[in-house]
Amino acid sequence: MGMLVDGKWTDEEVRNVDGRFERVESVFRNWITPDGAAGPSGEAGFAAEPGRYHLYVTHNCPWAYRATMFRTLKGLEDVISIAVGGSTDKAEGWTFTDEPGTIPDTVNDIFRLHEVYTKADPGYTGRVTVPTLWDKKNQTIVNNESSEIIRMFNSAFERAGANTETADYYPDDLASEIDAINDMIYVNVNNGVYRCGFATSQGAYEEAFDRLFNTLDELEARLSKQRYLVGGRLTEADWRLFSTLLRFDIVYYGNFKCNKKHVYEYPSLWNFTCELYQHRGIAEVTNLDHIKQGYYGLMPRTNPSGVVPKGPAIDFTQPHDRERFS
Repeated sequence: MGMLVDGKWTDEEVRNVDGRFERVESVFRNWITPDGAAGPSGEAGFAAEPGRYHLYVTHNCPWAYRATMFRTLKGLEDVISIAVGGSTDKAEGWTFTDEPGTIPDTVNDIFRLHEVYTKADPGYTGRVTVPTLWDKKNQTIVNNESSEIIRMFNSAFERAGANTETADYYPDDLASEIDAINDMIYVNVNNGVYRCGFATSQGAYEEAFDRLFNTLDELEARLSKQRYLVGGRLTEADWRLFSTLLRFDIVYYGNFKCNKKHVYEYPSLWNFTCELYQHRGIAEVTNLDHIKQGYYGLMPRTNPSGVVPKGPAIDFTQPHDRERFS
């Protein structure tokens, strides 16, 4: 791990409090809106214009994966350009190398993502994270918080060339219920796996472990009675959960010691994962090799040897049973 301090890269250990992993909040929090008005946070001046914005992501990061999926789900491939980083070099944070599965940066021509942060703010102090959304017009970072970026992608670009035939994944009538289950899933599952993997005390690990699997049990019970998490329809909440479930058996079970049960041992969660993986466009933006390489090869704190396991053999294309709820 590392960060920028006054625009200079420095190595730093993962932040822990009493052995508990604490995720640092994102810094850039402006919003793209249809007319450029200010969003829920940040400043105005970021109108939804085709070709104006550029997305930096990597395959192995689940937070970046959310943004990648929503760019595809909302038909924004021709509206927002993209650069996809590699999974073999993270000496100074995320890198944009020329290796299979990547898309080089053609906007700022950077090799390390922290170059974009210092271009936006030469004296920047903070983490360098994906996804990062760049404004080509104003030459600055708009936002680096995945939960906000997917909301922008969901609703801001309908008059800017997006595919208006796609679903609304954050409908007004379900917003409060989506927010509530998002909060539970974020704390106990999305971030919960990291709290297991990066815990530095036995007590902190076991606390996170128990909360993780208690929540998975609750979600299994919920999805055994309904096809999706909220309102009987596919929403943002499902995609946010899916991002972690897809990686669970491949990397979290082993590398993060989340080893009570595999996802495939939960019938409803497993079929749910397969259904979302088989949704239009999702397999095409998923790189399972990068996911495994990134976690095992680039996280010396959890896997000091850097040896990447050959298994497991997980088939997300097998038939699922979720249509029984139709």
